[in-house]
Amino acid sequence: MTRPGAFVLGGTVLLDGEARTVERLAGTAERPILRVTGCSSRADAEALRGTSLAVPGAEGLDEGEFWASDLEGCLVVDGSREVGVVSRMIALPSCEALEVGDLLIPMVGDAIRSIDVAGRRIDVDMGFVGA
Repeated sequence: MTRPGAFVLGGTVLLDGEARTVERLAGTAERPILRVTGCSSRADAEALRGTSLAVPGAEGLDEGEFWASDLEGCLVVDGSREVGVVSRMIALPSCEALEVGDLLIPMVGDAIRSIDVAGRRIDVDMGFVGA
């Protein structure tokens, strides 16, 4: 699974652990098409078939930012009250939001009290959300 936005022009990817630079980026976030250093022909691309492709995990993340896949499956609570489990994070026009059952919880400071990725727990203010 690819994290949307994981590939950026000039960014780094790992092919079987070897760092390569993204020289060209096309396609969509769901189905990206990349050209990387050292791969300039169709034969070069064919030679990479079956090679593991990875993106360095923390690259591009600032303090307080999270990968959507890191939040999926986290338990959402309002203090001691269980709200549900994050099924996915979606992009809205103004911000990202956590989808928890039928609720959308905006990823803004007033709605999110704390995120503990290691503990798989997100504390939210349901009063702010209006539910």
